[in-house]
Amino acid sequence: MRERRICILTQPLSNGYGGLLQAYALQVVLKRLGHKVWTEDRRRNASLWARCVKSVKSLIIHFIGPLMTKLTNVFYSTSQDIQRINQHTDYFKDKYIVTTKPIYSNKKDKLQKYGFDTYIVGSDQVWRPRYSYGLNAIYNYFLDFTKGMDVKRIAYAASFGVSEWEFSDVQTRICASLLRQFDAVSVREDDGIDLCKRYFGIDAKQVLDPTLLLQKEDYINLVERENEPRFSDNLFCYFLDSSEEKKEMSEEVAKDLNLRPFSIMPTALFYQVGPKHFDECIYAPVTAWLRAYMDADFIVTDSFHGTVFAIIFNKPFITIANKSRGLSRFTSVLKLFGLEDRLIYSKAEITHELLTYPIDFERVNKIKADKQNEALEFLNLSLNSTIESCRQSRNL
Repeated sequence: MRERRICILTQPLSNGYGGLLQAYALQVVLKRLGHKVWTEDRRRNASLWARCVKSVKSLIIHFIGPLMTKLTNVFYSTSQDIQRINQHTDYFKDKYIVTTKPIYSNKKDKLQKYGFDTYIVGSDQVWRPRYSYGLNAIYNYFLDFTKGMDVKRIAYAASFGVSEWEFSDVQTRICASLLRQFDAVSVREDDGIDLCKRYFGIDAKQVLDPTLLLQKEDYINLVERENEPRFSDNLFCYFLDSSEEKKEMSEEVAKDLNLRPFSIMPTALFYQVGPKHFDECIYAPVTAWLRAYMDADFIVTDSFHGTVFAIIFNKPFITIANKSRGLSRFTSVLKLFGLEDRLIYSKAEITHELLTYPIDFERVNKIKADKQNEALEFLNLSLNSTIESCRQSRNL
């Protein structure tokens, strides 16, 4: 087996627990397969001009921010404020994810010095144009910058996020042409198979999100390495988009099951509360988030990866549908494990029968093990076959 130098392209690594852990997990899997791996450290402010504007803006805020706050009743954050808010998630990224130097350009000239012979796109919603971080940046996730290079091009668990087509006609045409140069294509959601075939003319395979390729024990080892303290409460509520209704729903669950709810998400936003309440704006460590899954007896979430980790840790859960972030992601993974009944849309659907109905995790774990083997087979075949044989097998 040939050792490859692999660059992974995913959404920019920020303070999202799921985004960080899927990037970590894919690196771990590829390293265990015997390869050297980096994840591109893509920055959203793509141009030199944008970076200069950001620096000037930060300087202005430093000097006249208090006056602006008095006039608008909004607090303005500097780059230093953002670093403090993300201090724990940045720590995880810096310690556990090998990244390239910061990349600002869509041309990605700086990546060439690493001598990569393989590029992997995925996972997360890399194929959702509205989540791209700049003009024409969606094409980067179809490896437009590798044109003319003798490299492997692989999509692993790439996600469109939704079942509807969000690409423009121009984007569709260009991305279809680029994707035909890939050696292997896989998607995370079952809807992605149909979208690839219908709009790109490409046969894709459904594979697991990278986080599902690791075992529960892999994540427990991370928690123990960081000596995360136990939580005393036992109903973990993880919401990306908090609302009064979701709070009421979690309280309903707590009352029915006689559990004590807890959350680790920031309780305030900096622009609303300012520096006097800074501690309320800081994201907790990634390993504290994992610790919550270890200690909880039940999970209530509106997050895709919140759902995935309930499955990984074999914890009973309900998922509140989050349409704005892409409902297809939820329905696909739940259907894969036969857990469609865990997805709810309103408080009225919360019943004692639903909350106490036992999940057959023995069956779930068997499905997960089978799908892990399929995913590892996909990666091994994609990485170890010749480029020509990969393309031929993909088109069979």
